[in-house]
Amino acid sequence: MGRGLRRLLGLICFLAPIVVFGQIEICDNGIDDDQDGLIDLNDDDCACTVIEPVSVIPNPSFEDMNCCPTERSQLECADLWIQASEPTTDYIHNCGWGGRDEFLPPQPFPDGDGIMGFRDGRVRNNTTAETNWKEYAGACLISPLLAGSTYRFEFDVGFSDSQRSPPLDITFFGTSSCDNLPFGVGDEAFGCPTNGPDWLQLGEVSVSGGTGNVWVNTFIEITPDIDIAAIAIGPGCSAGSTTISTYYFFDNLLLADIESFDFEISENLHPCNDNFTLSVPSNDAFEYQWYKSGVALSGEVFPELTQNYGEGIYQVRVLDGASCRVSMEYEYVLPQVNTFPAVAICEGEYYDFGDLRITEPGSYLDTFKNVNNCDSIVALELEVIGLGYDTVEASVLTGQAFVIDDNDFFLQGEYEVRLVSSIGCDSLVLLRLNNFNVYIPTAFSPNADGVNDTFFPFVPAEEVESIDMQVFDRWGGLVFQGERWDGRDQQAGVYVYTINIDFVGGYSRLFNGALTLVK
Repeated sequence: MGRGLRRLLGLICFLAPIVVFGQIEICDNGIDDDQDGLIDLNDDDCACTVIEPVSVIPNPSFEDMNCCPTERSQLECADLWIQASEPTTDYIHNCGWGGRDEFLPPQPFPDGDGIMGFRDGRVRNNTTAETNWKEYAGACLISPLLAGSTYRFEFDVGFSDSQRSPPLDITFFGTSSCDNLPFGVGDEAFGCPTNGPDWLQLGEVSVSGGTGNVWVNTFIEITPDIDIAAIAIGPGCSAGSTTISTYYFFDNLLLADIESFDFEISENLHPCNDNFTLSVPSNDAFEYQWYKSGVALSGEVFPELTQNYGEGIYQVRVLDGASCRVSMEYEYVLPQVNTFPAVAICEGEYYDFGDLRITEPGSYLDTFKNVNNCDSIVALELEVIGLGYDTVEASVLTGQAFVIDDNDFFLQGEYEVRLVSSIGCDSLVLLRLNNFNVYIPTAFSPNADGVNDTFFPFVPAEEVESIDMQVFDRWGGLVFQGERWDGRDQQAGVYVYTINIDFVGGYSRLFNGALTLVK
């Protein structure tokens, strides 16, 4: 058989056996039939057309960067993404800023090192609910969505926890021109894009993260009535009713024509679940064969795998009687979560860590199973708080109390104070307390002789935050305000003062009296 004919038969893929050196290369039996060291899909003789959906959303997993984010509101660091709304979304990347402390994203991310974070309503300063505070990200599409054609928008939504990330309506918007991004400029309460002109709601899906700290894969199918050049994604248009700030995450935004998804491999159950399997959309006109690392899995000829074969690279071949197509590769890797808790115990107590009951401070490492049955590697730092002295040196104005916990101390001296920490450990504080006084002169003479030329309160400088002094004449007129009065522009006589002193200890004292200006 000629080489050209063999190539031709390879292109129509398995429609007839291929003979090499007198042997037959069969592409679905897991055997190196032609003895060339290559089995099944790994052999060029078994080539099929690879079908995979390609997202028309640029930079769909937020991997390409203009810069590494260092704080919130830096979506511009994600290449080709546009901050669509006046309320700003966040760019989170493992190269730098990892998200807000109160809204930590679930780990690991679904695809790569970058994700986007957004709000649906917030509470400003823990008091004022801004229910129409809605954050959206937008992009100009690589190629437009055509009117009358059906598309699938598939994406991952991240949930922080059940309280801060309650169930949400994710909404998908479109516009005919990229010039309509951003929208609602200057108006933080503008809300969703359809509150203005030139935007359409393309679709919506309700998503729940259960108890939280999880990523959920979902999709929206749309058939636009007009050509769509740009999109925006985020929360629904209804004003929220939450009394707390909410927060969510996006990753892996795949938008393509519906036919591209006929061969997309999907996960069934969590990857760490013992019953985890893979599947593709079912079609009675197709014949299926599953492969791991390019080698056929015996008996796996259905749209869904019958069992879990462990970590590896999976593909499925589809025959429809006229052509051979194969899915893009799916890499099955068991996710591993690393945590680094810091724990403190009191002296004489213990901490249970796996099979260990530890009492000594130090670093400990163990592997546990988390709620999804994934390995969770925990690197524990244990601190043991013992009974010891902390020495506190302090000074207070005579008559003012120095407070430790519920104890007030007025007089100069040393005091031993026993305290209970936030975790219940006893601790000892040795307080060394000093008193100081404020001396205010009753007269001064601004005659430039270097003695009593200015009027001011005498107080240790290290004890003072600020001094505000006001001086009045005998008719009540304000003649000076500041810290030190030279009196050179006033006549000799009696004046009245008020002096407010803010001390380092966080307290203030007001002094009043009279002074004589001598000339």
